[in-house]
Amino acid sequence: MKSVKMTVFGRVQGVGFRWSTIRLAQSLTISGWVKNQIDGSVEVVATGSESDLNKFISQIKKSPTPYAKINHVDVNYITNFDYKGFDVKY
Repeated sequence: MKSVKMTVFGRVQGVGFRWSTIRLAQSLTISGWVKNQIDGSVEVVATGSESDLNKFISQIKKSPTPYAKINHVDVNYITNFDYKGFDVKY
């Protein structure tokens, strides 16, 4: 299992990005969470198999919703992240 923390920049709030990210994660058996940040970015923390996680990262960079516009994604691999399910953090 691999884990990653991403910060997604662009038009990603108010466009269904978090909910589309949840659906994408569930389709790939990814666990974690997604959270709006005060600066307008979205933080995503996710864990899954290396193959599924790579697909997830690729789709996040392209945007899981047609209404968002991704400008940049910071991707940092992390360790010791154990989470069940995928949801929104407030």
